[in-house]
Amino acid sequence: MAVESVPRPGRRKTFTAAEKLRIVREAAACTERGDVRALLRREGIYSSRLAAWRKQLAMSGSAGLEARKPGRAPKLDAKDRRIVELEKRAARLEAKLSVAEKLIALQKSLGDPGDRPRELGQQLMDTIEDLIDPTVSVVQACLVLGVSRATLYRHTRPTPPPAMSVRAPNPRRIGDDERAALLEVLHSEEFGDQPPHEVYATLLSRSIYMASIRTMYRVLAAQGESRERRAQRLPINHAKPTLQATAPNQVWTWDITKLRGPLPGVFYYLYVTIDLFSRMVVGWMLAEQENAAHAEHFFADTIARHDIAPNALTVHADRGSPMRSDGLAQLLAGLGVVRSFSRPHVSDDNAFSEAQFKTLKYQPDYPGDFASVLHGRAWCQQFFGWFNDVHQHSGIALFAPADVYYGRVEAIAARRQLALDRAYAEHPERFPNGSPVARR
Repeated sequence: MAVESVPRPGRRKTFTAAEKLRIVREAAACTERGDVRALLRREGIYSSRLAAWRKQLAMSGSAGLEARKPGRAPKLDAKDRRIVELEKRAARLEAKLSVAEKLIALQKSLGDPGDRPRELGQQLMDTIEDLIDPTVSVVQACLVLGVSRATLYRHTRPTPPPAMSVRAPNPRRIGDDERAALLEVLHSEEFGDQPPHEVYATLLSRSIYMASIRTMYRVLAAQGESRERRAQRLPINHAKPTLQATAPNQVWTWDITKLRGPLPGVFYYLYVTIDLFSRMVVGWMLAEQENAAHAEHFFADTIARHDIAPNALTVHADRGSPMRSDGLAQLLAGLGVVRSFSRPHVSDDNAFSEAQFKTLKYQPDYPGDFASVLHGRAWCQQFFGWFNDVHQHSGIALFAPADVYYGRVEAIAARRQLALDRAYAEHPERFPNGSPVARR
């Protein structure tokens, strides 16, 4: 009976020169990523040992892989020692030169690290990891390629598998028999249509406790029986209003703002309508109250004054009470005017009217408090005259709203262009982008 010999634990394996040469050549022939590490594991050696064999082979050839015989080296005279020292120094210099040449070649093959896009970081680390040259260390390669060694080591470390933990059963969990009894009660004719709150309170009033309210919900959810059963109206998805005007009197926007009166709690209400295309205020009214009757009178007068044809105008507003009143809706429908509203609870769907109110209240001569409604009307009359005829509006290429509304833009733009051409002819260096063009 043959007895197989088992090496003693901890005994270091020895390799002959032929085995060392074979392993070095097999490592050099590895081309796929990870092949070298797999070879090292099969042979039972570390990468440092492979690097030492490569170095011995490069410096002394196959003879360098021979195992050294034990014993003291023969004594050398001064001349021989000097020769040996010079040979070692020359070998070190040649090794450094070789390393420098290889690093330069590696750097040139991958380009300038400072100009390299971030997506090539993975490729750089793969290149360093698969570097099989024993004379080029990882430290030198990382330094030349601009890669952090910590990042490289973290990249090469295998990701540990996720820990699969088994959740321990809750000791407070009710038993299966109790669950079945609870479901039987919840499915009964008395409690079949009642929520767990009602069931819990009713049973508790009868001196019966089966489970908490949350446990009842949890048991029902496990059975798929916790859905909403009430006949509730689904939320309405209001589309964002998108209005476009290509000429005056196609789209108007209007809103109401408060102006403070002479006493705390006293306000006057300013009704303002703006033409969307020209930003011109086509109508305004200051009243002591905010109601649907004032809104109807205001729009009837404004539409009649501008002689709006039926089915040619859309009026946009927010969802205030006067804007949605039945009287105003009937008036606009009778005049052939289409209504448009902002989305509920969205404050910026009527942005043009809100911006106009800010311009009004941020004027340098805005009084803040008005002594009477007549005082407010006098100030608004002056302001809206300035706003329509003088104010150079930034939203319409710095033209006055009245100029856009009445079609005077081209004549004004031609005068502006003459001034720009004259300025460019006198000082072209002040216009680096070429001859300026008047905006329209």
